[in-house]
Amino acid sequence: MRFEFATAGRIIFGPGTIAELGPLARAIGRRAFVVTGKDKIRHAGAINDLEGAGLGCTLFGIAGEPTVEAVREGAELFRSSACELLIAIGGGSAIDAGKAIAALAANPGDVLDYLEVIGKGRPLSAPPFPMLAVPTTAGTGSEVTRNAVLGSPEHGVKASLRSPMMLPRVAIVDPLLTVGLPPAITASTGLDALTQLIEPYVCLKANPMTDALCLDGLGQVKKSLAKAYEDGADAAARAGMSYASLLAGLALANAGLGVVHGFAAPIGGMFQAPHGAVCAAILPWGIDANLRAIRARDPENPALDRYREIARLLTGDPEAIPEDTAEWTRQLVRRLGIPPLREYGMASANIPDVAAKAARASSMKANPVELNAAELKQILEGAI
Repeated sequence: MRFEFATAGRIIFGPGTIAELGPLARAIGRRAFVVTGKDKIRHAGAINDLEGAGLGCTLFGIAGEPTVEAVREGAELFRSSACELLIAIGGGSAIDAGKAIAALAANPGDVLDYLEVIGKGRPLSAPPFPMLAVPTTAGTGSEVTRNAVLGSPEHGVKASLRSPMMLPRVAIVDPLLTVGLPPAITASTGLDALTQLIEPYVCLKANPMTDALCLDGLGQVKKSLAKAYEDGADAAARAGMSYASLLAGLALANAGLGVVHGFAAPIGGMFQAPHGAVCAAILPWGIDANLRAIRARDPENPALDRYREIARLLTGDPEAIPEDTAEWTRQLVRRLGIPPLREYGMASANIPDVAAKAARASSMKANPVELNAAELKQILEGAI
């Protein structure tokens, strides 16, 4: 047995832990570059606390999911503002943008020098500036991952900037920051967490530590996601989903993903579709395709028993079969009102291009079985 496990330098979890942000940041430096989502007012209290702790703050808002150009702009502003550390407060988009800006501001050249797939994929030559991550949604786990997913409208795809050095110095996970999220965002981010617990558990790079995290997280999603969607003020459900999201981030960063995220990268680059909603729309169909391919070509694949274990956990039925995993997720997706991909502009004519791009995606490399072009297209036909 051999595996590696790396995560944020320090993880602080619990209601009210946002109060620790100011003192922690002040111990690192005097001027902070603060990355938020487009609604900066929502985080005014945290920013006031930072200033009250004696930090000067340069604010930078991310409108939507981060792009290559936004990261270029942010890195330039970081340097010109003479900042010493970066704080990202928001959803996965803000945190990914923050990780990329902290890395690019400390390294020479352009973001495309370091970006995978569409760039040169060079390793970082210098450590990023110190970063503190504060998630305000429960889904991406970006506060404990070592990559930043960036969109490139020019290339019509999303790609990762990746390095072990990009892990945040501190991750503060305060479930109270997710109270009040709209149901649609609760659903899409929560289903992203579910996907990121299923895929690392069945992927080719799973290990005993990530297995334990995934199974714990799946139990939290089963118990908490629908409740958080139906009652956004349910503190216990919000805490359960924040914890599940954290576990999902830990798992994917130290194992891998699979077919669902293989599709999410090109679809997110080609259409204005939230990452979590894309994953949710594809998830049941991706599980179906994996199971059919495994049964047809690799019936001894250990992923078959892993899907069975997931089905038993999610359904509560000790006699559940692997296919029940797909059916349980399909019913949850319907319950949470996730639209099909056609609602984001994707049509049958796009299927060949999307399937071809997905086949080359880095996430696809860890899928438990290699899917052929016809199988990839069939997944998209179902998700549309």
